[in-house]
Amino acid sequence: MSDHLHQPWKIVLGELDIKMGVHIVEESAERVVATMPVEGNRQSFGLLHGGASLAVGEAVGSWAAVIHASTMGKTAVGVDVSATHHKSARAGLITITATAIQLGRTMASHEVLLTNDAGERVCTMRITNLILDKPNPKAHLAPVVDPVEALDD
Repeated sequence: MSDHLHQPWKIVLGELDIKMGVHIVEESAERVVATMPVEGNRQSFGLLHGGASLAVGEAVGSWAAVIHASTMGKTAVGVDVSATHHKSARAGLITITATAIQLGRTMASHEVLLTNDAGERVCTMRITNLILDKPNPKAHLAPVVDPVEALDD
């Protein structure tokens, strides 16, 4: 089947995304934009938790890669993510923007920027995803084995 016949995957929030208050603003392989409140995602010192930044940034970058892969009838999995925290946030809304660096047949890389309400960079990330064939949904099922026959072998 040719690439252009596959419909792009639409983002579906996972359990963690919902708990973190993530909201999707824009979605395409080239660019995914989401928001997340600082409130509810702070660490014990009252600052935006670095782990929350990484979790939401990895999700947004991976969503963009999966959208890209889905147009080829494939999926994507993260293989590398790196982040630099530039400044803290105590309140407000964080905007997360994943922008494609390279969209290939086997790999996709995105730069992910997290900015605060003033548009200041809070965190910069880069994520690389491996493009894979979609798994066979029945592949994880073990074959049915008769225990009596197994003992006879």
